Amino acid sequence: MSRTVELRDHQRELYYFQLRLAIVGGAVLFAFFILLVRFFYVQVIQHEYYHTLAEQNRIFIVPVVPNRGLILDRNGVVLAHNFAAYTLEITPSLVGDLERTITDLSTLVEITPKDRKRFQKLLEEGHDFASIPIRTRLNDEEVARFAVNNYRFPGVEINARLFRHYPSGEIASHVVGYIGRISDKDVDDLRNLGTNANYSASDYIGKVGLEQRYERELRGVTGYEHVETDANGKSVRTLRSILPVSGNNLTLALDAKLQHVAEQAFGEHRGSLVAIEPSTGGVLALVSRPGFDPNLFVEGIDPQNWDALNNSPDHPLNNRALQGMYPPGSTFKPFMALAGLELGKRKPGFTISDPGYFVLSGGGGHVYRDWKAGGHGMVDLHRAIVQSCDTYFYGLAQDLGIDAIHQFIGQFGFGQKAVIDIEGEVAGLLPSQEWKQRRFQQKWFVGDTISIGVGQGYMLTTPLQLAFATAILANDGRVFRPHVVKQIQDSQTDAITVIEPQPRAEIPLSKENVKHVRDAMIDVTRPGGTAAWAGMNAKYLFAGKTGTAQVIGMKGQKYDEKNINERHRDHALFIAYAPADDPKIALAILVENGGHGGTTAAPIARQVLDYYLLGKEPPPPKPVPPVKEEEEND
Repeated sequence: MSRTVELRDHQRELYYFQLRLAIVGGAVLFAFFILLVRFFYVQVIQHEYYHTLAEQNRIFIVPVVPNRGLILDRNGVVLAHNFAAYTLEITPSLVGDLERTITDLSTLVEITPKDRKRFQKLLEEGHDFASIPIRTRLNDEEVARFAVNNYRFPGVEINARLFRHYPSGEIASHVVGYIGRISDKDVDDLRNLGTNANYSASDYIGKVGLEQRYERELRGVTGYEHVETDANGKSVRTLRSILPVSGNNLTLALDAKLQHVAEQAFGEHRGSLVAIEPSTGGVLALVSRPGFDPNLFVEGIDPQNWDALNNSPDHPLNNRALQGMYPPGSTFKPFMALAGLELGKRKPGFTISDPGYFVLSGGGGHVYRDWKAGGHGMVDLHRAIVQSCDTYFYGLAQDLGIDAIHQFIGQFGFGQKAVIDIEGEVAGLLPSQEWKQRRFQQKWFVGDTISIGVGQGYMLTTPLQLAFATAILANDGRVFRPHVVKQIQDSQTDAITVIEPQPRAEIPLSKENVKHVRDAMIDVTRPGGTAAWAGMNAKYLFAGKTGTAQVIGMKGQKYDEKNINERHRDHALFIAYAPADDPKIALAILVENGGHGGTTAAPIARQVLDYYLLGKEPPPPKPVPPVKEEEEND
């Protein structure tokens, strides 16, 4: 039997082995190539992305609130400042069960339902800050108690925050204003302005008054800290800091003590006072009574206080000085008298016989009554101002006509904004034929003009406008824009930017005509004048004009304030400037439902002028003297 010997093809086997080895090796190399490409992509191309993710797990960028600028009066009295206090804050992203955490925290520090409600609101609003306060203004004991238990609460820490404080409370509250929580509208406005990043550390912004108007100056610039944290969200160290820039300080033209004297002088009365320095336009005092405590708004006002302020029949939140519109009454007469002289409709010696009423010629015999039954007898321009003769000004208004009145009187700022540096001012109303046609689709009647002559009818003005016009008259027609802020101090360089007086215009007035009017206003405060009681024994020349503004029509009935609801009584007004021979201060006062300007508003002016010019502190409040039957009612 023969044996078959199988011969192996080594060359072929080697070929296939090498082929398989090459395929496997290629696959391995390809896999390593893919891995290398992926590594390159991750490590090089996507380096910044993954580095950021890693850093975010380790580093927090924490905004640092800047120190808000101070607000000071002209003598350095602080009206708004900041103080630091401890707050207990939660970073929601680092806390698993918020409700459980808050409940546990309440066993260490008091957390009221108000605190919970505020926290929930801030959480829902989703502001861009790292932590949300659950309790503010912790005392030392509460801080120590939490510090001992800090380890139990990841994502919760105590921080020092700045709080705004208004040491004068209600005094000048409508001027200074307040800060409050940023609303959705505020956020939208900040985004539109491109300044929302500057508010990432705060939920407060100026709401009214100077806090709102000068928000950019007062705010400052937010700083940032890059803080390294551990796995529990606790701060380990600060890697980098960009310091915040404090806001600038405001120094006002306003005199805080004068403001206090003026507000006290009102007592329980509602109303407004505006005092201006005629030669600069600086606002020395701006009163709106009643006021409010701006500190209530700093951390969010509670419902009880909000309801009390918002629903009060006295409307304490309304800035009467800028937004209250009232008929000027007889305080309008000096400007009417000046119009008559300047436009050639009256001479100083022109005299009328006042029987106590005025009959409108060509007006169907309509009769307009003077405030004084039986009239004032023979009256020239001087006596018409001193004794406030309505009949004289009825006739003057008819002779001037509404077009001339509107054009001339408008130069004194009536019917337009004075453009003070506080938001919210209204323009008042100086009517014209065109205005009535547009507003009521009616023609203008001569009877409408008669009412304007004594500051009634359609005529409306704000206390600010009335003070502004008085300052122009005291300044011989030179017009300066009223302003509250006197200078701004840079927080970094201490450089001071002075708000220079801004002369708008100069009304071309005859000095002789102005003197006639001003001399009459001086005699208003002397024996025989309607403000004689307020001007008694004044140690300076005191010029003024009383006024009464009707609130409701009496329809021919005799006015008797004893039988009228207090809210329906006439408003009392008074304008003044002093010293009359070199005016340093001009003011306008309105006392809502105060009755008579000479007995209610003028004494307030006397207290203010005595303090400003003589440094005399006001005496304790005295009862208002009774109004005699024959006493002028405006």
